[in-house]
Amino acid sequence: MAEYTEAHAKAGISTPLPKIECFENQFRDYEITISIPEFTSVCPRTGLPDFGTITIRYVPNRWCAELKSLKMYILGYRNLGIFYENAVNRILRDFVKATKPIRAIVIGEFNVRGGMKSTIEATYPPRRSSKGR
Repeated sequence: MAEYTEAHAKAGISTPLPKIECFENQFRDYEITISIPEFTSVCPRTGLPDFGTITIRYVPNRWCAELKSLKMYILGYRNLGIFYENAVNRILRDFVKATKPIRAIVIGEFNVRGGMKSTIEATYPPRRSSKGR
């Protein structure tokens, strides 16, 4: 197996992906949940495929995500080398940049690999820890 490097850690974070398009929101004070059960990407260290479910929950402000463009954006990960943690945080970053929601959470539930299952959550606005991080 290849030695772990800083390039592995940063893989996929700034790779260009399709744009998430939006349409104007017509209502207030409601939540949207989008489930993407066929998410795939590639482990940058092993080159093996990763599979999982991405769930995006958000309260729209002025903009809602247009689903076809979101699908094309997510398909951009199919051959992208990126760690689970980076994928979830990048999806949140790109989603927030496009939609400017009141709040959002992205949850990645990844299939068992090597006897372990990982679930990663990223939130906007970020949660503040009691340790001042």
